[in-house]
Parts: sequence; C-alpha cells; structure tokens
Amino acid sequence: MKVTISENNKSIIFGELKTANQTFNAIYKGDREDRQPIHTVYGGANLFKSNTAEALGNVALKSLLAYAPNCIEFGKAFQLQGFKSLSDDKKIQELLIHELEKLSPNELKKHPAGFSYTIYNKVIAKLQREAVEDFRIDFEDGFGNRSDKEEDETAENAAKEVVKGMQENSLSPFIGIRIKPFTEELKERGLRTLDIFLTTLLTETKGKLPNNFVVMLPKVTITEQITALISFFEIIEETFKLSQNSLKMEIMVETTQAIIDENGVNPLRKFILVSKGRCIATHFGTYDYTASNNITAKYQEMDHDVCDFAHYMTKVSLAHTGVWLSDGATNTMPIGPHRGELTPEQEEDNKAVVHKAWLKGYNHIRHSLYKGLYQGWDLNPAQLPMRYTAVYAFFLESYDDAVLRLKTFVEKAARATLIGDIFDDAATGQGLLNYFLKALNSGVITEEEVLATGLTIDEIRTRSFAEILKGRRANI
Repeated sequence: MKVTISENNKSIIFGELKTANQTFNAIYKGDREDRQPIHTVYGGANLFKSNTAEALGNVALKSLLAYAPNCIEFGKAFQLQGFKSLSDDKKIQELLIHELEKLSPNELKKHPAGFSYTIYNKVIAKLQREAVEDFRIDFEDGFGNRSDKEEDETAENAAKEVVKGMQENSLSPFIGIRIKPFTEELKERGLRTLDIFLTTLLTETKGKLPNNFVVMLPKVTITEQITALISFFEIIEETFKLSQNSLKMEIMVETTQAIIDENGVNPLRKFILVSKGRCIATHFGTYDYTASNNITAKYQEMDHDVCDFAHYMTKVSLAHTGVWLSDGATNTMPIGPHRGELTPEQEEDNKAVVHKAWLKGYNHIRHSLYKGLYQGWDLNPAQLPMRYTAVYAFFLESYDDAVLRLKTFVEKAARATLIGDIFDDAATGQGLLNYFLKALNSGVITEEEVLATGLTIDEIRTRSFAEILKGRRANI
C-alpha cells in the first residue's frame, strides 16, 4: 500500500521519542509481580517473640470460633450475602449446617447460606495455616515513650528473637521494624534503635537478613529524612558485606506535608526517587493524618473524606511505579467488655460488641478495596477474622461474573461486548485482569480457578491485557 512518510521522515517525526518512551517506561514499569501481603500487623517491640505470628493466629482463631461458632452466626455478624434469610434458631442452624456440608461447590453457590459457609471455612483455614502475613516490630506508637536503656535492651532482644524465628522457621512471610521518625527530636533515638537491632541481628546470623525484611520510617515530611536512612543502610551493607540494596524501606504517609509540600506539589514521587530504589511501599497512618487535618477523635475513621483524598493523591502519584500501597487500620477493637466467669447476659453483651466492631472494620476494609488498596494494617489478632472475611468476600462475590465477562471478551478478540447491561471495552479488559491478579495474590482463588477465563498461566503472568491480545494476534 502507498504511504507518504519515508524512513527518513520517520526519524525526523519520532526524533527523541524512543528515548523519551523508554525513560517513561522505566519509571512506570507496572505492578510488581511478587506477592504483596494482604495486611501488616503492628505489634509493640517489647512483646515480640520468635513465635508471635503463631501465637497471634491462635488468638485470632479462638476469637472467631468464640463469637462466630458456625457459618450462620458468621454470616449474620458480617452481613454476608443471604444473611437475612439465616435463622436464629439453634436447631434450624444445626440442620442447615449439616445440609451445607453435603453440597458440592456449585450447589453451594445457589444456596442462600452457601456464601457464608464458603467464606467461613476459607477464613478458618487461613487462620490455621498463615494468620499473619506481615509483621512490624514496632518501636513507635506501639512501643511508646520509654527510657533509653529499656529501648536499647528491647532492640537487642527483638533482634535475637528474630534470629531464633529464622532458625525455627516461625516468622511471618514478611517482617520488618518500625523505628521512631527522623524528626529533629527523635532522629538519634530512631537511628540508635535500628543500629542496635541490625548490628545484633547481622552479627548473630553472619550477615543474613530474614526473608522480605523491611524498615518502616514513619512521619516522613522531607526527602532528607529518607536520604539519612539510605546513608545508614549503605554503611551497614558495607560493614556486614551485604549485597547492595539488600536493605529495603517503607514510608508512612501520615502528615499533610506528605501529600502537599511547601511548594504546593505532591512530594511522594520525589520521596521514592531519593530512596534509590529501596522504598518499596507506603503505608497510610489514618489517625495521625486525620489529626493533622484537625479532625476530632469521634470522626477519625478510615473512610473519612480527608483519607480518601490522601489515598487518591497517593495512588495517582505512584500508580504503575511498582510501589505497594497500604491503607491504615480500624482502631475499634473487637474485644468484649466482660472478663472471667460470665453470665449468659454478659456473653451476649460481649458478642454484640465484637460483632459490631467486626462489621465496622469489615466495612472499612471493603471501602479500601473499593478504592484499589489491597493491603492494610491490623492492630489486634481479633481483627484478623474481619480482615480475611472482607478480602475473601470482596473477590468471591464477583468471581462468576468476572469469569464470564473476561472469557467472552477474550473470545471476541477484545471487541467491545455487551453482557446484560454491562458494556466492556479495552480498558475494562485490563480491569478484569486486575481483578484476577489481585484475587490470586490474596489467596482467594487458585491458578486453576483463573484458567476458567480461557487464559493460560503464561498469559496471566504478563499482567497486561494488551500483551495478551498482542500474543494472541501473533498466533492468528
């Protein structure tokens, strides 16, 4: 076919575009392929032990079974699909559960209580297998203001417990330490704690870090705080002969200045750049951030509008850079007010308090997931049931619909389709693929369940709908 533009013309037209495109692609390289934890538990450093992850899991499971002893109570507590049809009568509940146990997965999908039954069993299995995915040994808010002597001793002891956990294979899959911020008042204390911790750890392990280890720097407001931490990392790596960039960091976004700086611009991208590739995630500090916006205590909640604004600013600033984003925590604890030998009335009071707190946290987590934030904090093991319930319900309730839409879209070679009243175009293809990638990462579905879309494992791992279509066109 005839064309006007010659090869020489092309070089003039495109000029420096190739270099510019490559520079852009290097910055916005897309989501990381490795596993992102669903949550991070922040726990006081003074309480940390080598078996803390297992201990927290046991407490979480005990809480779930105490306040939701079956899938019926569970479904009603979290108001899952079909919960309004579930009876309060104990005998009817027993008969219903016996009936559910006999049903196949496809039959469960059609049963009013099937969704609660499925989620309940998935949550129990998760709490038994791997209740804590990520843990921060906390020397900041979770530790409080203590004497220098006590913090020194705690830093050394926490490091030794990590070493023991490495030897016993009892640590959570992801683990790290949160130090005090590098403000002028606390920088010396923060650095000393980290120095004692890492020096003790690396001396005892002969230069080996735990898997997926990270240092959390809170209350970041200026680039120099990050630069100081990176300088420390470089000294430690050289001293203990670690490979370059072994030490990774996260930053806590919990001040207004981390969203809009003194020049009126968002500084987060600049924070990531000065970390020299070491900053792998940002965590949101709900309560410090709302306080910095002069929000009164009653309204310092994860779903407040000021938090939504900060989240969207963060997402837009760091989208496609490979930096993980985590939301904050619900500070209402699912813990009953009564202790010891309880009367039936007190037991009911406790259950009502726990269910109310579970539902509040569940809705907060669902709000985070709605905004595209797939990780958050937990502050107490009794919150873990609501964490996994929210994540599993969020993904599973739309699984069948997503399978049908993506399968149809791919089969029609990404031509726009209309299924029912839902219109899908090319951008939706990536959105549907994102659903399966996040559901797979969260452990909600298996690779086999993703194959129901008609995609292959290799296609799924490209993480790009455009790449999938490109590959399929090449084979036509």
